Amino acid sequence: MSYEKLFLSSLLLTLVVEVPIVFLILRVKYKNFHSENVILAGILASVLTLPYFWFIAPAFIHDRTIYIIVGESMIVLIEAFIYYKLLKIKFTQALLVSFIANLASVLVGLL
Repeated sequence: MSYEKLFLSSLLLTLVVEVPIVFLILRVKYKNFHSENVILAGILASVLTLPYFWFIAPAFIHDRTIYIIVGESMIVLIEAFIYYKLLKIKFTQALLVSFIANLASVLVGLL
């Protein structure tokens, strides 16, 4: 399978895992969100960050362990910022949501 096809399957998996987690956390714990806004924010966060992890970061970070640690850390921070801005929640809440969603995504991806 080509790298681009692997990317698309990874993007689909990321969306299938992360968007429901973001939705559940925000709707169950905080409850004051319109479903469409949460879903859109979840999709947008993944669609905006995953290409950098797959296509940009490898050009600058050659050690696989550092690539994973730095790349995932940056994704968590950027996605948290997206949730913070779009959903108007506290940054600490956005960071927690982003961390949990990305941890789940990484664990499912490893399987």
